[in-house]
Amino acid sequence: MSFVWLALAAAAAAPRSDWLVSPPGRHAAVEPSPDGRDVSLANGLIRRAWRLKPDCATVAFENLTTGASIIRGVKPEAILTLDGAETPVGGLLGQPDYAYLLPQWLDAMTADPKALHCTGWERAPVEERFAWKRVRYAAATQWPPAGAGIVFHYGTPAGLQADVHYEMYDGIPVLAKWVTLRNRSGHTVRLNRFVSEVLAVVEEESRVEADPPSPRLLYAETDFAFGGESRGTVWSPDPQYTSQVNYRLRSPLLLESRPPMGPNVAIPAGGGFETFRTFLLALDSTDRERASLARRRMYRVIAPWTTENPILMHARRSDPEAAKLAIDQSAAAGFEMVILSFGSGFNAENEDPAYLAQLRSLAEYARSKHVELGGYSLLASRRISEEDDAINPKTGKPGGAIFENSPCLGSRWGADYFRKLRALFTATGFAVLEHDGSYPGDVCASTKHPGHEGLEDSQWRQYETIRDFYRWCRAQGIYLNVPDWYFLNGSTKTAMGYRETNWSLPREQQFLLGRQNIFDGTWDKLPSMGWMFVPLVQYHGGGDAATLEPLKDHLDAYEQHLAQNFASGVQACYRGPRLYDSPETEAVVRRWVDFYKAHRAVLDSDVIHLRRPDGRDWDGLLHVNPQLTEKGLAVLFNPLDRAIERRISLPLYYTGLTATATVTIDGGAPAPYALDREYRIEVPVRIPAQGRTLIEIR
Repeated sequence: MSFVWLALAAAAAAPRSDWLVSPPGRHAAVEPSPDGRDVSLANGLIRRAWRLKPDCATVAFENLTTGASIIRGVKPEAILTLDGAETPVGGLLGQPDYAYLLPQWLDAMTADPKALHCTGWERAPVEERFAWKRVRYAAATQWPPAGAGIVFHYGTPAGLQADVHYEMYDGIPVLAKWVTLRNRSGHTVRLNRFVSEVLAVVEEESRVEADPPSPRLLYAETDFAFGGESRGTVWSPDPQYTSQVNYRLRSPLLLESRPPMGPNVAIPAGGGFETFRTFLLALDSTDRERASLARRRMYRVIAPWTTENPILMHARRSDPEAAKLAIDQSAAAGFEMVILSFGSGFNAENEDPAYLAQLRSLAEYARSKHVELGGYSLLASRRISEEDDAINPKTGKPGGAIFENSPCLGSRWGADYFRKLRALFTATGFAVLEHDGSYPGDVCASTKHPGHEGLEDSQWRQYETIRDFYRWCRAQGIYLNVPDWYFLNGSTKTAMGYRETNWSLPREQQFLLGRQNIFDGTWDKLPSMGWMFVPLVQYHGGGDAATLEPLKDHLDAYEQHLAQNFASGVQACYRGPRLYDSPETEAVVRRWVDFYKAHRAVLDSDVIHLRRPDGRDWDGLLHVNPQLTEKGLAVLFNPLDRAIERRISLPLYYTGLTATATVTIDGGAPAPYALDREYRIEVPVRIPAQGRTLIEIR
C-alpha cells in the first residue's frame, strides 16, 4: 500500500505548465499517506517523501516536471559528531544496491541502532530567515516566500533533541533544509562536525575510465558562502555505490552539506545551535540558458532584496561641499544613491561626535533630495596588529591568509570594528554600506581571541559574526554592496565580474570589455546583483585616454557607458567628483536615467543572452517578463565603425507570447510579428555605427 501511494502521489502532483513562464497553480503542501507510514512535501514541481517507520528516512525525491528520481538511495537525514562520536540522524539500513531505489525494498530495511531516532513530525509555516526592511524599489516579491514546511523531531534518552527542518516554496522547484539542536541534557555538549544534508544522487552519465562530472540537474547552494563562491556543499564518491561502472568507483554522486572545518562549538545545557541552510534546486534541463534562468529565479524567491537596483554614484570626495555637489547632481539627474567612495576621506571607524554629526547632517540633506547616502569601509586584506590579525596555523604567525594579511573577526579589534559600524549607522542614518574585502573564509589558530576558542571553531565563529551583521543591516533597511557572495545573508550587489585594471585601458576597449562582463556575469546573477564601473576620473592609471573628465569633451564615450549599462539593467559605480559638467552632459545622463526608469520593470527582469560581444558583429541581450505588458526589450549594440543591417532572430518563449508579438524598433511604429513553432521572430534592424537599437515587444 505505502509504495503504491508513493507512485500515485507523484503522478497526481505533476505540473501542467512551464513554471518559468506561467506560475503553477499548485501550492506547496504536506501530505501524510493514508496508512500513516509515509509523509510527503510537494508543490507540483518537486516532491520529497519520507518513510516514518522503523525510522524516518527520505525514500523519494522527484523532479515532477521530468518525472525523474533525483535520488538513488537512502541515507541518514543528517550526521552529527557530538563529543567526538559520529551519530547519524534517522535513516534506514539494508538497501541491496545503491544504483537505484525500489519502493518494495523499504519494508525489509531496518533502523540504524547508532542513530538518533525520529520521535514525531509536524507541519511548520515558512518563516523569514531574517527581517528585510523594504525602503526602496524592489521587484514585487513576497517575503517570506509562500510555501509549506515540515519538521522531524529526533531525540536521545540523554536529552539532546535534533530537529530537521524542510521548506518548499510555491511556484519554484526549490527545497530548503537545516538542522537545529537543543541541549536538554543538563551538561555541555560539543558539536565537532555536522553534515546537514546527505543525498545519494542519481548519476546522469557513466564513464568507465575518466572521472565523471558531478550531476547537473540538481543545483545546491548554502548561505555559508564567502570567498567569491558558495561553500558548504561537497560532491564526493559514494562508498556504498559499488555497482557503478566507473572502474575506480569515483563517480561524485554523494552530496553533503557541511562546513570544511568545525564548527566545534560547545552547546551549554539549555542552549541550542542552528546549522546553515541548504537550498536544493531541481533543474529540468541542461540547456545553459534555462538552467541559468532557474537559478536566477531562485534568488528572486529566497533572496528578494537582490532585486533592489538603485542608481548610484561613487563620490570621490567626502567633505561637505563635495558631498553636497554629488547629492545635488544625483538628485537632478535622477540618481538614487551616493556612496562616499574609497579614497574619499570617509572613515567608517571614526567615532568623533563632531564627525558623526557632520555625516548625519549630510544624510539628512540627501534624504531631503530623495537620495540615499552611505559610505565605504575596508575589512579584510589589511594588517591590524600581531594580536588582532588571523594567525596562520602553519606558522603560528599572521600572514598567509586569503588576502595575505587580514584581521580575525573574533579578535578584540574585530568586535570593536562591528560595534563601530553599528554605531555609525545608528548615529548618522546612513542607508548604504559598501563593505570591501568582506570576510573571505580565513581560519585563525589563535587561542587568545575572545571570539573563538581556537582553529577548529574559528571559521564558523567569524562566519556567524559577518552573517549576523549583514542580517542586522538588512533589518535596518541598509543597502549592502559587498564584493563577495553574501546574497543569501542580506547583501544586494557584488561586482558583475571585471578586472579592475581594465578601466585604465583606452575608452574604446572599455566599452566592449564592459559588455562582455555584463553578458558573462548575468549567467549567474540577476542584472541587479552585479555592479559595473565607469571611471569618470583616472582609475588604476591610463591617463586621458582612459578617463571621461572633462565629461563634456568625451560626451559620446560617456553616453556609451550610460547606454550599455542602463539598457542592460545594470547599475554602475560612476566614480568621480560630479555626474555632469554642462547642460548638454546633464541632458545625456538624464535621458538614460529616464529610459531606465520608464522600462525598469522589464529591465530588472530575466535576461536571455542573444550574442556575446566579440567586436566583429552585433551583440545583445533580451529582457523578458511574461507577467508584464511589456513582455520583452531587446538591446542590440554595434561595435563597428559602420552601420550594419541584420535580420535578428529573437527567442520569445520566455516572454509568454505564443502566437503574435507587437514590435516597436527605436520608438517607431508598432508592427505585428507572427511567432514560428520555436517561439521566435525574425526582425530586420539597422544598427548605427558604434550605436545601439532598442526593440520593445508587447
